[in-house]
Amino acid sequence: MNIRVLLVDDQPLVRAGLRVLIADVPDIDVVGEAGTGAEAVRLTREVAPDVVLMDLRMPGTDGIAATREITAAGGPARVLVLTTFDDDEHVHAALRAGASGFLVKDMALEEILGAIRVVAAGDALIAPGVTRRLIAEFARRPEPVPRPRGLPGVTEREREVLTLVGRGLSNAEIAAELVISPATAKAHVARLFTKLAARDRVHLVIVAYEAGLVSPSR
Repeated sequence: MNIRVLLVDDQPLVRAGLRVLIADVPDIDVVGEAGTGAEAVRLTREVAPDVVLMDLRMPGTDGIAATREITAAGGPARVLVLTTFDDDEHVHAALRAGASGFLVKDMALEEILGAIRVVAAGDALIAPGVTRRLIAEFARRPEPVPRPRGLPGVTEREREVLTLVGRGLSNAEIAAELVISPATAKAHVARLFTKLAARDRVHLVIVAYEAGLVSPSR
């Protein structure tokens, strides 16, 4: 079954360009377009997309507010932010609003298509440069997450999985790297959320860095 995508951007040319590029992709269908956040919320209810490709700066209801409304509704649609504005304020606001991914518009088409597939599969994805800045920002907070001491209760296999999460790999990529099934990889990540009291995947990345499993140079 093809992935159903709703394009949200206040620039018609941007939407048209994305629609043309996606038209040749066999497993992804564009099911609607919106030029405002309010339209995005309405169309999400009407056309039931799997992924909403969301711009942030739009007239009226912006992408942050629209993302918050869409995710709060509890439906199956997942929001993937695609924007020119990748400053920390926008990144944090989008993730707090419930976005499952954050990409910038200068990324290659194949990377954007790959991100749509990752998010549609229930995973999360953030552009590597954005993730590095999130980690740096997190480290500057006055009340950082407590540093794990040997990651108590985490098995050796889970440490391997956490390392790969810290390197930015999706569940499917982790499965391929460790030669396990995607379902097993997803189960390992779910157990890490519980054992490490992690709020989200970005939090797992931060824990991996703090535990010394990965470093900014990797």
